[in-house]
Amino acid sequence: MSLNSVSEAIAAIAAGELLVVVDDDDRENEGDLVMAASKATPEQ
Repeated sequence: MSLNSVSEAIAAIAAGELLVVVDDDDRENEGDLVMAASKATPEQ
């Protein structure tokens, strides 16, 4: 798995991409789906 910087994540959100934001391995090790609501469509 590759990790991106915060600035890359912000650019991806601005471009309408869907991201998976994960927490640390020492925690629950789970992920959340994040995207800009203004870019969301029923297909996504």
